[in-house]
Order: sequence, then structure tokens, then C-alpha cells
Amino acid sequence: MVRRLQALTLLIALTLGHHATAQDHNQSTQDASQVGSANVDFRTSCTAATSDDFNRAVALMHSFWFAEAIDVFNGVLAVDENCAIAHWGIALSHWGNPFAGQRNARQLERGQAAVTLAQGTGSPTPRETAYIGAVAELFADNQPANQSQRTLAYENAMRDLTDNYPEDMEGKIFYALAINQNAQASDKTYANQLKAAAILEPLFEQHPDHPGLAHYIIHAFDHPPLAERALNAAQVYASLAPDAPHALHMPSHTFTRVGMWQESVGTNLRAAQAARNDNDVGSELHALDYLTYAYLQMGQDRATAGVVERALSLTEQVNITAVGATQAGAFAIAAIPARYALEREDFNAAANLAVNPADTPHTQAMTHFARAVGAARSAHPDAAAADIEMLAALKQRAEDNRDAYWTEQIDIQLQVAKAWVTFAQGDHDQGLAQLREAAEIEDGTDKSAVSPGPLAPARELLGMMLLAAGHPELALTEFKATMQKEPNRFLALKGAAQAAHDAGDTEAAHGYYQDLLRVAETADSDRPALQRARAYLAR
Repeated sequence: MVRRLQALTLLIALTLGHHATAQDHNQSTQDASQVGSANVDFRTSCTAATSDDFNRAVALMHSFWFAEAIDVFNGVLAVDENCAIAHWGIALSHWGNPFAGQRNARQLERGQAAVTLAQGTGSPTPRETAYIGAVAELFADNQPANQSQRTLAYENAMRDLTDNYPEDMEGKIFYALAINQNAQASDKTYANQLKAAAILEPLFEQHPDHPGLAHYIIHAFDHPPLAERALNAAQVYASLAPDAPHALHMPSHTFTRVGMWQESVGTNLRAAQAARNDNDVGSELHALDYLTYAYLQMGQDRATAGVVERALSLTEQVNITAVGATQAGAFAIAAIPARYALEREDFNAAANLAVNPADTPHTQAMTHFARAVGAARSAHPDAAAADIEMLAALKQRAEDNRDAYWTEQIDIQLQVAKAWVTFAQGDHDQGLAQLREAAEIEDGTDKSAVSPGPLAPARELLGMMLLAAGHPELALTEFKATMQKEPNRFLALKGAAQAAHDAGDTEAAHGYYQDLLRVAETADSDRPALQRARAYLAR
């Protein structure tokens, strides 16, 4: 284990080059050029001497470096105790990543305290009062289950602010982010995302060095039909704020969507090292989850093993009440070992994954899902019963929290697990019908920003089940549909090649095996699928 951890650290250092040099925390937050603050212009009524620091704090927020932003806003207040708008920045920083799901009670309490200070400090301008009133909507009550009402109220307040102050570019940027925050995963017209992009893209053309514009364009287009539109922003964002871990990680959202695995690996290695330099465990784990996903698609299983061990070594350090990428870190702790087992089709390992109780139901559900599928696919369907029961209980917890998105995601996992158990018990027709229904539901939603992708796409699994049932033509249709949504997935290419071969289409099989070896050109493992691909092409 030690050697693998040392190898991962060396790999990170070699990939980072000059960016891998550890930097003093204060230097990285005080040097404006490293977080893009020179391109941020947030006008305030506070003492003129605080202007540069205030812009730096806003730039830090734009790259989701929230704990550091709070430090800088507090520095502004040390110079000008009447700077009410600095408390706005602290409150919004306590809200954190808008795509991180429900906030816990501690996070809401901290935000409410900052709002109270903002409302009782100094003599803010009408524009600053509008910002403070808007962020107050996010913390209007302390009930996590009421979050959607609060975020909609915040969006409306930011709309009013931009209507009243049309020259305020930063207001427009935060408004666009608020719109995107309220996008529904079931809306395949992507109305909110496109509305946000319509605000952001013209501004990005005028201000190509603004970190918030690049960042939020990536989020707006973080969907299969839209992802290519974010490539320009993804390719430049890391250079705009090279000290910010999230800025280094964020391009991989786009790279993952379009199947650019090596690019995802490179940017996440840099992000993980930057987060480690800053002792930001949540951000490091978030980058490691995306890194794991990319490595596995490339067949780099030994490299992945080092990432798994690094992630598990951080388990005790994840603090879900801290400021920053906390929920993402807890999510990654559960996701990384589950991905490692399922993507390599090591179903015995999946069935025996350790269960770590989690604050959020969907985080723990991933482990039970992998265990249930692993048991069913390793010919022990009865052993999945306890995990299926837990999935049902976790779904109910999410529903009780009024978390509609994760209730549906856990339900999809529950239905997929049941389908594999049914199939393994010999009822192939019923198992296929159950899994097809789950795949159709999953088609109507989308992955969360916290994740590079589902542990196992339901439609890809349907293709595998159809292959096992002796229906290669139907299986090929499902693998093609998977690759349309998630290009260059190792298991989808492997399944498509096998299905084409079994269906007698040797030309198509040849093409899919070529694609598989291209995607896994740098594989450090010798998975059976790679052996078959080489043998098939050698004929």
C-alpha cells in the first residue's frame, strides 16, 4: 500500500511540473494573479483601501474556494468594520457550492448569523442592500427540506437586482449561477441552463479572463447534448485561477462529458495536489473521484488502486459541517471504491464493500447498490436482500427530507439491483423488464454535478443483461445509446464489441475493439476485454 501511495504522489508531482510546488497558503490568497481577481470588479461603498481585497474575495468565491474567501472578507472587515457587503460575501460563502445538494443545519446557522450581521452593519447602498436581501433568502429558515423554495426566492431577488442595476456585471454573473442552481434534472429542454448561458456567454466574449464566467459556463453546459459548447471555457479556466483547487478540477466536468480521459486525468491530478497543499480534504476527494472515473475508462487499474488507497486514508478527515467541498468529499469516499469494483467487473469485491454510514442517504446508498449488484452478478442473489432493504430505507429517508432528486436516484439504484437479483434467480424476462424500466427513468434525469457519472449506467447494464440472455442485437442498441450519452466508456465499448461479434457483424466488432484499444492505449492492466480486443484484431 505504501509503495502505491508513493507512486501516486510521484505521478502527481510529475504531472504538475512547476504547478506542483507547494505554496504558502497566505501567498496564494494574497497574490491577485493566482485566483483571477485582477479581472473581477465588484464595486462597494467600503473604504477604498479594501477594494483589491474585496475583489480577491469575490474571485475566490467564483472558484468555490469558500473558506479562503471568508478569511479575506474578514480581513476587509478588520480594515472597515462598517463594510456590510463583506458580511454578504461571508453568508454566500457559507452557502457554498450551489450544486452541492441540501445544506445541513450547521451550515444554515452560520449563513443566518452572517446575514444578521450584514443587515445590522453600517450604511450599505441600495444596491448593496439588494445583495444582502437576496442572500438572506437562502437562509430564510433553518429547515433543509425547504431548500428549493429558498433557492427560487434567491433567484428572483437576483433577477430584481440585475433589473435595477443593469450595469452590474457581477450581479449578472451571480444571477446566472442562481438560475442554473434551480435547473431540474428532468428538464431535457435545459431551459435554465440555456437561460444562464445566454447571460454568461456574451460577457465571456468581452471578458475572457474572468474566472467566474468560465466556471459557470462549464456548469451551464454540463450535460451530454451541450457539453461541447463548454470546451473553450474548460480549456482556459484552470489558467485563470491556477492556485484554486476547484478551478483546476472544473474543466474535467466537460472532459468527462466528451470522453477526453487524459485531459481529465491531467487537470484532476493538479487539482488534487493543490487541494492537498491547502489541506482541503473535500476538494481533494472530489478531484480523486473524477480521477478514478477517468483512469478506469483508460484501463489504468494500477493507477486507480493508488487513488483508492489515498481516498480511504482521508476517510477520518472528512468533516461534513466544514466550509467547502464537504458533501463532495463524503460522496467520493463512498463512490471511489464502488467504482473501482464495478468498472473492473470485480463483483466479489463489490459484494463485500465496507459500509460507512453517511449523513446524506444518497451517499450511503452507493455502497449498498454496488454490494447488491455485486452479489447478484457473482451468483449469490440471495445475499443481496439486506442491501436491497437498506436501499429502500435510504430512499425513504431522502423522501422524508423532501429531496426529490436523490429520492429518484436511489430509486433507480433500487430498481436496478432488484432487476439483477431477479435475473440471477432465473426469471430473465422479468429481470430485463425491470432493468429496462429503470433505464428509461434514468434517461429522464441526469447525473449530479458532484459525480462524474453513475456507478453503472442503467442502459449499459441493460446491454450486459441482454448479452447474458442471448440477445446480442438488442444489446448492441443499448450500448450504442449509452455511448451517445457517455462517449468512450470502457465497458460500453467492450459490450458493443462483444454484442456485434455475437450478432455476426464482424466489421462493427472490429471497429469497437479498435476504439477500445484507442481509449485504453495507456492501460497499465491487462483486463480480459483488452486481451480479447488484441486477439480479435490480430485475426
